[in-house]
Amino acid sequence: MLKNFFSFVFELIKIIVISLVIIIPIRYFLIQPFYVKGASMEPNFHDHEYLIIDEITYRFNDPVRGDIIVFRYPRNPQEFFIKRLIGLPGEEIQIASGNVTIFNSENPEGVVLDEYYLPEDIKTYGLSEEKVELEEDEYFVLGDNRNSSKDSRSFGPVNESYITGRVLLRGWPFNRIELFKTTEYSF
Repeated sequence: MLKNFFSFVFELIKIIVISLVIIIPIRYFLIQPFYVKGASMEPNFHDHEYLIIDEITYRFNDPVRGDIIVFRYPRNPQEFFIKRLIGLPGEEIQIASGNVTIFNSENPEGVVLDEYYLPEDIKTYGLSEEKVELEEDEYFVLGDNRNSSKDSRSFGPVNESYITGRVLLRGWPFNRIELFKTTEYSF
């Protein structure tokens, strides 16, 4: 009987160790759960939703315009934010007349971003119509709920070192499960 007990305990310890060897690297290096708190990304993401964040893609590829990213808040790195990536390194961003205009080498005269994922009545305001120049390691992010979002309009560009990863999957609630791809813009 004592032999059976020790055999059971040994098997249990093996299962726990093997599980930890598998789970810990996945959790800390590949994907991470994220809990949405607040309304800054409505109507596309709601308060109390659970997301899975892809942490590995940006180790091999640069972030892409339209990605929905999780990053550390530049003014308090203990906090995490979720926003849509709008401006890329080396670009200039201008917000005027309710629109976001991107200036880059392909569009030196600027191109208005077609944000089809936003409700038609949502307009983007802020920055007093001046251009924001992004450094080679900076990104411009905006919340989808433009009137209720603390984003690059208030705290400035996000340094690449603060980006945790991109949203891969909404896992909760079950009726809103969705795999996310990068938003494509037509320029």
